[in-house]
Amino acid sequence: MSAEATNPEAHPEARPELRRRGRTRLDLRRLGRAALLGPTSRDRLPDAIGHVAEAHRAHHPDADLSVLRRAYLLAETSHRGQMRKSGEPYITHPLAVTLILAELGAETTTLTASLLHDTVEDTEVTLDQVRAEFGDEVCFIVDGVTKVEKIDYGAAAEPETFRKMLVATGNDVRVMSIKLADRLHNMRTLGVMRPEKQARIAKVTRDVLIPLAERLGVQALKTELEDLVFAILHPEEYESTRALIAAHAGERDPLPTIADSVRGVLRDAGIAAEVEVRPRHFVSVHRISRTRGELRGSDFGRILVLVGENADCYAVLGELHTCFTPVVSEFKDFIATPKFNLYQSLHTAFATPEGYVAEVIVRTRQMHRVAEAGVVALGNPYATATPDAAADPDEERVDPTRPGWLSRLLDWQQSAPDPDTFWTVLRAELAQDREITVFRADGGTLGLPAGASCIDAAYAQHGGAAHGCIGARVNGRLTSLSSVLSDGDTVQLLLAQDASSGPAAEWLDHARTPAARIAISSWLESHPDSAMATTSAARAPLSVVGARGGGANAVADLPDATVRLAGCCTPVPPDAVAGFLVRGGAVTVHRIHCAAVAQMRAVGRTSVAVHWRATADCRVTLRAESFGRPHLLADLTEAIAREGVEVVSATVEPPVEQRVRHSYTLQLPDAAGLPALMRAMRDVPGVYDVSRV
Repeated sequence: MSAEATNPEAHPEARPELRRRGRTRLDLRRLGRAALLGPTSRDRLPDAIGHVAEAHRAHHPDADLSVLRRAYLLAETSHRGQMRKSGEPYITHPLAVTLILAELGAETTTLTASLLHDTVEDTEVTLDQVRAEFGDEVCFIVDGVTKVEKIDYGAAAEPETFRKMLVATGNDVRVMSIKLADRLHNMRTLGVMRPEKQARIAKVTRDVLIPLAERLGVQALKTELEDLVFAILHPEEYESTRALIAAHAGERDPLPTIADSVRGVLRDAGIAAEVEVRPRHFVSVHRISRTRGELRGSDFGRILVLVGENADCYAVLGELHTCFTPVVSEFKDFIATPKFNLYQSLHTAFATPEGYVAEVIVRTRQMHRVAEAGVVALGNPYATATPDAAADPDEERVDPTRPGWLSRLLDWQQSAPDPDTFWTVLRAELAQDREITVFRADGGTLGLPAGASCIDAAYAQHGGAAHGCIGARVNGRLTSLSSVLSDGDTVQLLLAQDASSGPAAEWLDHARTPAARIAISSWLESHPDSAMATTSAARAPLSVVGARGGGANAVADLPDATVRLAGCCTPVPPDAVAGFLVRGGAVTVHRIHCAAVAQMRAVGRTSVAVHWRATADCRVTLRAESFGRPHLLADLTEAIAREGVEVVSATVEPPVEQRVRHSYTLQLPDAAGLPALMRAMRDVPGVYDVSRV
């Protein structure tokens, strides 16, 4: 948006419009001056946007260009007299941004808004004027791209501008398409800015705009932005990479010969396909040089195969793997499992008899268009809407192209009112460049960044209610909340019934998504006492001792013998039992299926017949396995008391990975009530297993 000067040294390899066959480089300085000085007939398009019209018609042959003429005339008139820092008329900037989008195949509404994207910010034109002349959609997009006033926001103007754009992008992705093209042209023309300002703009581009371009699938803009940022922030490495590419240019390139071989194989197989060599951009060459060391000729590019249908992609793959030696580790199927940014292709590699390894990308022509232009290739997201349906201006615009990561971003930004927090968390969120999909127990799906845990899934699914999450099942198995999820997992989240339950401070160690981290931190800050109680409870084991009950109600057929119930199996009536004489003349009673019975018999212990007394009371030890949460001990003891059972003693072990083990020695008035007691303990939120010790 701001006017920077043209950089005459900008490398042509990073300019996608120069790679278009049959299209020459435009002299925007000349076109801009012609637009200001030359006469323009009202019945035809101004000469200055003739190239835009040509590029637009190449993708949309039936497009109505009259609206572009009106938008250009308004932009040129309103910007008249404004100059860029390089001395060019300012109108050259919206023209260049619009041409970038036209080359990518943007539809007419996007190009109209692109021509006007700086008018409200830098001229006297108002949003009401734009709405009256071009309609609500163009007005919404122009408003979304317009910066907030620095006089109102001060140092927070930049993060708040991005927040505003992202919120608008959540309702219409075309807002960010224009922003990306705008930043690309400004990066191309950054040459005469002060070095420190170049570095500042390049860092924001690296941390925010490039990840957004990647997530929106606009690879044509992303790769050029990467090269331009690389040149500014790493000039020495950039120059060494440039020298490496220049040295390769003077050598024989094996890729054209390999491409000819591929054409021959596909022609013989009867597969109609276009085969071309795609040179790597600067950053890509730099990356592979760091991983592979010395590069060979085939490392400087890849072979692209374009076909008509999805089935043809797999047919090409079969022929390549049959006629050449495939490198199995390089095969990736992004058609069956597309990337989260809409990208689809087959990736493979094969070795040639000469010892070269050629990387191959196979895709349909439609996949290629989406791979290059991403959301720009989707056109108008509202084109399928009913034309007669009246739009409610107060209703949120729901964009069917909104991806999952953007929905998550829009959710958590509402909880980050502080601009510095928003800016820091935004960069951290965008740095996570892979996404996984997990399935909910109810059949829905959750999109999460790679490395997300069950805690992240809980907040993604339940929002603030996830404060009471006490555990999770992943693929049907109980697991801790800290467990990292994998792509395709099915997760069932277990919530406490107690509304006062809250997260533990340790959750922050396992939360990866901003939504989860912000929500947990906010709860802990507003409940400092609960956080301290949770921490202290986690550090020390807790023992509770109650009144001792009567003796065991097992009777041995041995006069005056002391009878003890074995702690390994804690028999209770009406369990079948066996008794054995041990040192000191005591008789130990075991359940008949206890492993210790076989051991006693093996060592020759004297067997003693035992039976239960007529009284029904008994003592038993139960172990409760649970997920840690506040008030769990109180809830368990309350459940035990409701069954009329006396607690002889209780021990709570320190939690391990959010799991807590409780052991209770209980005096039951009636052994027949043991199953009901165990069911009541299992029904306590957070308890997932109760067993006899």
